[in-house]
Amino acid sequence: MLEPIRRRFSRAVYSMLLCMLSPVYLARLWWRGRVEPLYRHALAERLGRYEAQPSGHGDAFVWVHAVSLGETRAAASLLNALRERETNLRLLLTHGTATGRQAGLALLREGDVQAWLPYDTPAVVRRFFSHFKPALGVLMETEVWPNLILGAQAAGVPMALANARLSERSLRKALRLDVVLRPAAQALNIVLAQSVQDADRLSTCGARNIAVCGNLKFDMTPAPELLATGKAWRARLSSRNVILLAASREGEEAELLLRWMHLKPSALLVIVPRHPQRFDEVATLVREQGLALVRRSEFTPESYHEVVDTALQADVWLGDSMGEMPMYYALADVALLGGSFAALGGQNLIEACACACPLVLGPHTFNFAEAATLALDAGAALRVRDLEQGLPTALELCAAPVRRQAMSQAALDFAGAHRGASARMADALLALKRDAHKPRAHAV
Repeated sequence: MLEPIRRRFSRAVYSMLLCMLSPVYLARLWWRGRVEPLYRHALAERLGRYEAQPSGHGDAFVWVHAVSLGETRAAASLLNALRERETNLRLLLTHGTATGRQAGLALLREGDVQAWLPYDTPAVVRRFFSHFKPALGVLMETEVWPNLILGAQAAGVPMALANARLSERSLRKALRLDVVLRPAAQALNIVLAQSVQDADRLSTCGARNIAVCGNLKFDMTPAPELLATGKAWRARLSSRNVILLAASREGEEAELLLRWMHLKPSALLVIVPRHPQRFDEVATLVREQGLALVRRSEFTPESYHEVVDTALQADVWLGDSMGEMPMYYALADVALLGGSFAALGGQNLIEACACACPLVLGPHTFNFAEAATLALDAGAALRVRDLEQGLPTALELCAAPVRRQAMSQAALDFAGAHRGASARMADALLALKRDAHKPRAHAV
């Protein structure tokens, strides 16, 4: 008896705190909009207020929430599989970040709607469900929001957590907030986990009806035109090697540049920061080292050939563009995986493997633990203790073309061997949708 009361009280405190912090939340979004203007777009949607009522024509929405760029790109293969099975599917696609919303535009079809995820307070959540009335809700990867999920339950909307993952570190954090998060995890109708390990950790948090389906990121196909551009640039560099720091995070670029200046390799260094608001900051770091820099944003159609010719002689290329990661992987001989050298859990390494790019991983890949282990076992990646060891290892691979080619082929084989999660998840989600809206027999 005491436990339900404790949980209701804790959720009320959680909701009250969020309500009190809502001005800070909105101010922070406005502040981020200085660098990424999309954050200032449709701010009222964050509070469940929408300009237009969705069209009443067609089926009810299948709502998919993909918070950021990585989740949105992973959702693409799932949406394709859903649409193959249900051709009249209407999509409501929500996001939390500007990069996610920008990438999500390419996934919309006629009749679809895109919006910001509502702020997780009871009143805002109620407005969201009252406005859109989705037939099914699908949260991608780790997006367990207590009021959102319990609000869906109250509105009769079945909820799934798809491509679900939970690291050991996140599990420890979740258990500290167990009194608030457990009821939400228990309210999920189905959880489609990436691995057995993820399933076990999610079960510990209270999730039920868990199925292991694999990782949607294995079903992502690199855009052929981006691969072709990267390979064309690589050919123009002739015998010069290319080392990529992929999806780098704060602190990693500065450390790598210091080690680069110490070793003074003849290779081209390509840096692609994970977050666009840091592009200028990283450019400043490069120039402070006295290195010749060329930015991808300077490659305009009018100056393309002139800039490329200059870029061939540069020390560093800055990948200050969005959605072009396959191009950078195709350009590189070896990639250092960003987020794995700082204690941040790494980034999606499956995309690099699908582009046949050998990888050097730092010690911190807990956000993609299973994929990292599988890539290492397959021979597609190498593990090092830090950047002090990582840069020489990458340079050694550049000087060993036979070994590098073997890793490249191993990466392709690894990426291709684990496909199929999209089909498995789409079947499970549509079965949930059918069961939830099946007419119930009435007792006589």
